[in-house]
Amino acid sequence: MAGLPALYLLPHLRKARDLVDRDYAEPLDLDELAAAAGISKYHFLRAFTAVYGRTPAVYLAERRIERAQDLLRATNLTVTEICMLVGYSSLGSFSSKFRQLVGVSPSEYQAKFAATGNPHIPGCYIFMHGLSDRKPAGDR
Repeated sequence: MAGLPALYLLPHLRKARDLVDRDYAEPLDLDELAAAAGISKYHFLRAFTAVYGRTPAVYLAERRIERAQDLLRATNLTVTEICMLVGYSSLGSFSSKFRQLVGVSPSEYQAKFAATGNPHIPGCYIFMHGLSDRKPAGDR
């Protein structure tokens, strides 16, 4: 019942969640997400956490790691390239968060799927055709 008072904000919170889902690879902060929702950052933080059961920062990290898992399974990109593609600037932070959420390191996760023998999407194709979700600099 604690989350019910925040339900009237659901359409506003969805705007911020959609921003994370769409632009997760960009450096998003609490101020930007609260602005997308149209409410103060502290009210936004409380309401988002009440409605979604996790803070915006945790939601963003989960989204980035989910996308990293997709790329590790389906491409021949390196862990470092994937780290940067999903919005991390530190390989250590990425690897630590990945292990925390998935239970294995990104390299172990990638090796598990490489062993299946399924063909991977070449990294050059990912970069050329925008499948990495990264927008070219002119489109931001």
